[in-house]
Amino acid sequence: MEVAMKAMDALKSLRETRLSAFRSPTEFFDFTRVSKPESFNVATQRITYNTRYFSGNYVIIIAMLSVYAVIMNPLLLISVGLLVGGFIGINKWAPEPMQVGDHTVTQKHLYTGLFVVGIPLLFFASPFATVFWILGASGVLVLGHAALLEPGIESEYASVEESV
Repeated sequence: MEVAMKAMDALKSLRETRLSAFRSPTEFFDFTRVSKPESFNVATQRITYNTRYFSGNYVIIIAMLSVYAVIMNPLLLISVGLLVGGFIGINKWAPEPMQVGDHTVTQKHLYTGLFVVGIPLLFFASPFATVFWILGASGVLVLGHAALLEPGIESEYASVEESV
């Protein structure tokens, strides 16, 4: 129960900090402001401004890419589900040692069995390749969008507000 409360608090703080900066899709996909940056300096300035300004939108994009990557790798989905479900099942239904025939089965034995099955299955599901795909795809999308989109007129006033 305590873990659920912590997760809810974390989601609430994420919503208040990152998703409060969510911009409308018409502003995010404003094709009239798309242009090639004149230099690397201009691209860096655009990336710096746009990543802060559209941070909520970028978090949503990265989350959608993560969900897509996990759904498209069913072995990873099964192995993570097996490990998480195994932990939950062992904690819920086997807190005490049980007698099976002549053997006493403890939580330690059950966790060992779960690891013997789950870790090789997770290894074959290539989680590192999935993580690197998410990093690469989100990097290309976020940095590409941020570099190509000219900051709006409000960016001129942002530097004035910071200096005051």
